[in-house]
Amino acid sequence: MKRRLDHVDDRGGIAVFVAICAIALIGIIGIAVDGGGKMRAVERADYLAGEAARAGGQAIDPAQAVTGKAIVVDPQAAAAAAQAYLHSAGASGSVSVSGNGKTLTVTVNSSYDTRFLSVAGIGSLSVTGHGKATLLNGVTAPEGN
Repeated sequence: MKRRLDHVDDRGGIAVFVAICAIALIGIIGIAVDGGGKMRAVERADYLAGEAARAGGQAIDPAQAVTGKAIVVDPQAAAAAAQAYLHSAGASGSVSVSGNGKTLTVTVNSSYDTRFLSVAGIGSLSVTGHGKATLLNGVTAPEGN
């Protein structure tokens, strides 16, 4: 006589597999969404830094410009103008003027509040933007990043 083997019940195995795949897929989508959000935040920080540098570069030193001696930025006025622009845009950062008074550099520090990664305990990602403007013949020219 043939002996019959007991049949192992495997119902529900596919459900576990689908659940694991769904969780992995949601994780990948979350990383893509938050990664894209951080990239947009960096672009905004770079834009704000560049515009702040340009605004600060408008503050030339009138004493040297009127006499024709040199066209350079007034460091205090340039820093104040750049900081005022950042404040009006709701951003914060640092401003520095080069030794020769022709280059203004702005760094914006911000953060991106995550949407999906907060589930994994990552509530925000730091963002830094850079902008630089160089004074050329009395005209402020923004430089690429």
